[in-house]
Amino acid sequence: MNQKHVILQGALILTMVGFVSRIIGFFYRIFLSQAIGAEGVGIYQLIFPVYSMAFSLTASGIQTAISRNVSGKMALGDKKGARSVFLAGLILTLGGALPTALFLYVQAPWIACSLLKESRCQDLIRLLAFALPFAGIHSCVGGYYLGLKKTGVPAVSQLVEQLARVSVSYLVYLIFLENGMSPTPLLAVIGLVFEEAASALFCLTAALLHFGKQKREHASSSLPWATLLCLSLPLTANRVLINLLQSIEAVCIPLRLQLSGLTTSSALSVYGVLTGMAMPLVLFPSAVTSAISVMLLPTVSEAQAANNERRITKTLEGTVRYSLILGILCTGIFLCFGDALGTALFHNEMAGQFILILAWICPFLYLGTTLTSIQNGMGKTVTTFWQNALSLLLRILFVWYAVPHFGIAGYLWGLLASQLFSAAAALFSLSREVPFRFDSMGWIGKPVFALSLSAGIMYFFRFLLLHLHWNLLPALEIFLSVCLLSFIYLSMMFFSQFYILFQKKDILKRQ
Repeated sequence: MNQKHVILQGALILTMVGFVSRIIGFFYRIFLSQAIGAEGVGIYQLIFPVYSMAFSLTASGIQTAISRNVSGKMALGDKKGARSVFLAGLILTLGGALPTALFLYVQAPWIACSLLKESRCQDLIRLLAFALPFAGIHSCVGGYYLGLKKTGVPAVSQLVEQLARVSVSYLVYLIFLENGMSPTPLLAVIGLVFEEAASALFCLTAALLHFGKQKREHASSSLPWATLLCLSLPLTANRVLINLLQSIEAVCIPLRLQLSGLTTSSALSVYGVLTGMAMPLVLFPSAVTSAISVMLLPTVSEAQAANNERRITKTLEGTVRYSLILGILCTGIFLCFGDALGTALFHNEMAGQFILILAWICPFLYLGTTLTSIQNGMGKTVTTFWQNALSLLLRILFVWYAVPHFGIAGYLWGLLASQLFSAAAALFSLSREVPFRFDSMGWIGKPVFALSLSAGIMYFFRFLLLHLHWNLLPALEIFLSVCLLSFIYLSMMFFSQFYILFQKKDILKRQ
């Protein structure tokens, strides 16, 4: 199977499972918003920067290092070396995760009150500490399988995660109700811990079965500590610093919202609606770009190791093109239906208003995600760090100076500006490393024209249905309209590309 098919097959598996997983997670968000309210969602979202920081410190850099090193070992047919990489990475991850989890548990009061400025986060952080070692195991196994370009286990683990989280959270919710207690964000954190535990158990079982099928040979007595550390330490430092900036941003948003005239409760509610309702919906289509990004890193690493510049160029051009096509489509969908989606799904008008503004970030968000993966695959981790750091600093400046005067709208403007900067910086950086052609007409002009025409046709059909007095449920009407818009848009883009290929073949025949 050639490399292009490996990428497509792996991305397809991850995309399909990612969509199913996100659908489950999306309905889980709706359940949470109704079970614990907007303020509860805001409190729950406050603890995620802490968790992300701890995970970045102990696992995320090592996961990428495992993926890159395993990919290199397997390219040489060294299965024994690949297994040694995995074992070394697992030991390093658990060696960091266990003491970090202990620190979170012991210092939860200080983190909640001094850093997050919200004492109600104390018990949530204590419970969250138990999830960290399980997350480390899961990440190591995932990194190993992605290095092999086998996406089955990482994909299924996503479903295991979601099913465990949803079922446990709902069970805890019922227990709260039976005991006459109001549901709190604690039920969501309990679900998160069981999610990571179930995923780690599944991944570890899969890995043991996988190694059991290999020839009975011991892993190398000298595990590749130095190799992993040389790659993982810069990645870890980058991600810790990035997460530190994200934590500052998350803590500052509710505090600066209070300076705009909101109460503490209202500020947390606005923060909860933004991060727990509007943002997950806008990020929903990124299941496609996330899946592609995961497969791009080892693929680009191999191409670079083989000095195959042409392959990197083709990968980059395809990535930019399809990211923009998807991003422009999603911008159109959220602009057309943002208000209706916020009301129909979350029963919250504010969520709809946020979705309308966030719609504009889609092309830059999806493009930035995939381009960053290509840069990491080429070993440009320092470059991606500075790009991400400057992007976050830009957002923090908007939080600090714009939010007190313009409310949450100031943050949304900053989010748009930072995503635009991040995508442009990544594209500029790669253009200096890899020769490629940016087809502005084919990648931007045609999708925008196709979107405008598709939206016009979709609104015409809705106008006909209105005059035929076909009364559909609001959610069903939105779903059918989105499907019609997407079908027309994608069909136009497909036939446009087909026509271009037909013309090229015709020219070649004449020559």
